[in-house]
Amino acid sequence: MSKGKFYITTPIYYPSGSPHIGHCYTTVACDSIARYKRMQGYDVMFLTGTDEHGLKIEQKAKEKGITPKQYVDEIVEIFKKLWKYMNVDYDRYIRTTDDYHVEAVQKIFTALYEKGYIYKGEYSGNYCTPCESFWTDSQLDEDGCCPECHRPVKQAKEEAYFMKMAPFAERLEKLLTETDYLRPKTRATELVNNFIKPGLEDLCVSRNSFKWGIPVPFDKDHVVYVWVDALSNYITALGYDNDAYDDYDKFWPADVHMVAKDIQRFHAITWPAILMALDLPLPKHLAVHGWITFNGQKMSKSLGNVVDPFVLGERYGADSIRYHILREMALGADSSFSNEIMINRINTDLANGLGNLVSRTVAMVEKYFGGTLSTERESGEFDDELIAEAEALRGKVDEYIDNTQLNNALAEIFKLVSRANKYIDETTPWILGKDETKKARLASVLYNLLETIRIAATLLSAFMPSTMPLVFEQIGASESDTSYDNAGRFGVLPLDVTVKKGAAIFPRIDVDKEIEELNAIIKKNAEAAQAEAKAAEKPEESKPEGVALIGIDDFAKVELKTARIVNCEPVKKSKKLLKLTLDDGANGRTVASGISQYYKPEELVGHTVIIVSNLKPAKLCGVESQGMILAADCPNGDVKVIFADDIPAGSKIR
Repeated sequence: MSKGKFYITTPIYYPSGSPHIGHCYTTVACDSIARYKRMQGYDVMFLTGTDEHGLKIEQKAKEKGITPKQYVDEIVEIFKKLWKYMNVDYDRYIRTTDDYHVEAVQKIFTALYEKGYIYKGEYSGNYCTPCESFWTDSQLDEDGCCPECHRPVKQAKEEAYFMKMAPFAERLEKLLTETDYLRPKTRATELVNNFIKPGLEDLCVSRNSFKWGIPVPFDKDHVVYVWVDALSNYITALGYDNDAYDDYDKFWPADVHMVAKDIQRFHAITWPAILMALDLPLPKHLAVHGWITFNGQKMSKSLGNVVDPFVLGERYGADSIRYHILREMALGADSSFSNEIMINRINTDLANGLGNLVSRTVAMVEKYFGGTLSTERESGEFDDELIAEAEALRGKVDEYIDNTQLNNALAEIFKLVSRANKYIDETTPWILGKDETKKARLASVLYNLLETIRIAATLLSAFMPSTMPLVFEQIGASESDTSYDNAGRFGVLPLDVTVKKGAAIFPRIDVDKEIEELNAIIKKNAEAAQAEAKAAEKPEESKPEGVALIGIDDFAKVELKTARIVNCEPVKKSKKLLKLTLDDGANGRTVASGISQYYKPEELVGHTVIIVSNLKPAKLCGVESQGMILAADCPNGDVKVIFADDIPAGSKIR
């Protein structure tokens, strides 16, 4: 009989490149919770998918010479292959290019417009293309870059539709501070202080500078902004405002949305505001986790620290990787990934802990009883303590699962594994086996160990679904023996249970050898990423013969003038930029130049430089730069500004 419904979601992933181990945590965590809830008897809906619209996709597709749809189709197949490889058993996969989602999003956007929450205006501000997010000057990081991905932002000014956010500010603050919607609760203060207390800014909900998106139904020059499009998937995938599915009334509101910290703002503020505007119920919980970091840095292909989950899985098995990332990540905190941490965790917990416990126990049943335990029993010291801990385990794991604290759930299970290994040392079955009069006591000891393994492995099956059946086979446990109900009882296996010794469940890893080989893989990735980045930044250096030839008409478009530097100072938000105040012989201008590591401000004041005077202004780290000074890249890596001190300011260069 079903205990009711349970709806859990990952964010839908942005298919901008090949997935890596950093992508896996959310989906593996949600899969483990979904499996556990199914085991408990819940009717589960586990949703994941891909967010396939936006400027970055349009640009990447253009670079590859294919359509955006062709581009995302290729990446989606890789993601689906990864989830299958990582034993992820989702119930539904949504793509924002699916027709039913497009239809529903257009209806949602229209409804918000007709309710008076959406209006037309003009946006001017800092825009991060990789994150597809607008930021105010005060929200930029210390270098004037995106506070999430820390890459440069650009000035964007365009006609757009906006959603009014002020009407929801009070309700949102109460949601974050007075309920347990957000987990961990510590993140609520950050969001309230940074976004709600200063006054919620209206949300830009459309773009008209690119076409790869869902068209606004009543204004075809605009496409729906990614966060309205992407966030709506949680209800459109259930059939809200479309006929593809009919699960909305059954599963909404969601029990758990799980996301990484870089998109918490949109799920903690934007998504609830949209639901409030639509008069729809809010999700019950938003669980926010950190990043899997490599040497303190978020995993990134551009940094060369990407760890390929397919490579790791081939070496250690997908379940070992699942266990490692779930065991290391505490909710709300980052998790440091390194070869040493991963291998030591696998060796300590899985090989020496659970694997050794299974191997020793099964081997002793075979050695002393021919593989089938006798039915004679004799209780003794240490039994009650082990049995009590085994019987209490399920309740502890239940609580941690309900609070999305998977690392703590796994820690509790492995406390029992450790206790069982200690029990072996306490009861010394190898000594009992030498005395025929102790056979009944020996049978009890080994039975208690098999039962403890059964309970631990049953609860672990949600986390390591492909490996635990191998444990069940070795200890002689049937499918009914390993049900959720039986995980709370001791004494389920038949007294005359028959074991079946097999290969080591988790072979021990040669640490030094593996670290050397994995480091070689990481180094190769880093070198490839650096080469790719260098080629992208300075293609003229790697291929000087490939520099494009231009005609006189092209050159005539560039206006070069001299300008005298009257003031120079560092840009506070940047480590690289200097702010130059110039006398250009006309009205004067300001230029931001990335030369602070080559010149001190006082070394530049009074000199005359050559500038590109008709370059489109751009805002760099809060400074509006109205041109660019000419400088030379020297063979030794130095940068030299081209001075023209003997030419009057404002002279045209030709």
